[in-house]
Amino acid sequence: MLIHSKSSFTKGLLLMGSFCAVFFMIFMPLFPGDGGKALTGLEYSDDLFNKLSKGSSYFIPETQKRIEPVKGKIVDVSYTSKKAADAAKVFTAAGVPASADGSTLKVQGDLGTLLAAAVADSDAMYKNDGASVSARYAGMDHMAVMEAWWEGLNPMIKALQKNKMVDEANVIDSVLKRAVETGYNFYGIPAAKVMDKMGVMIGLLVFYVLYTMWYGFAIFELFDGIGLTMKKSKIKQEA
Repeated sequence: MLIHSKSSFTKGLLLMGSFCAVFFMIFMPLFPGDGGKALTGLEYSDDLFNKLSKGSSYFIPETQKRIEPVKGKIVDVSYTSKKAADAAKVFTAAGVPASADGSTLKVQGDLGTLLAAAVADSDAMYKNDGASVSARYAGMDHMAVMEAWWEGLNPMIKALQKNKMVDEANVIDSVLKRAVETGYNFYGIPAAKVMDKMGVMIGLLVFYVLYTMWYGFAIFELFDGIGLTMKKSKIKQEA
């Protein structure tokens, strides 16, 4: 291979070699995790942003206010649910009579009571207290309880809309998205505030920018070393 500029080529090799060395280290378990567990760089950053995401997703107080207007509102609906039996068990234990006939779920009771129980379970799950959720439903697995809430309430939205109970359906949708989903998805993850991790966040973002430039300069120097450069073309003068 013909080298046009030894200094540029050497610089490019050093940059690319160090880039690859750091890249290799990123995939090594060198970073501290919860409980003394060692994490790779990718696992560490993923864990950090999961914690920060959870820390900014606590909507339980707002959701509790959202269900106030439907307290005392009686619903009497039947609809299809993928987990009708589990949903009937959870709904009944929460104080709202429900029964399952195959995949058909029949619910008759106070919607406010039902949603208040769903929010309470979601709050406990958000705080990583799955044991209290299981205890409320005769030892039923806490994740199964949350799945039952989702599969029991989600199809109820359309059933209520058909009965012209649109406002009530909207409240259920809010409870599912801002309470049940967050409680289920973030279970087991410690919450962290952005302000508490600002230094680490800035460090990661700065590293990402510098690391990207690092690779770019390595390629530039290597190409310059072997004579591959880009130059502005000359403007041809008309005769």
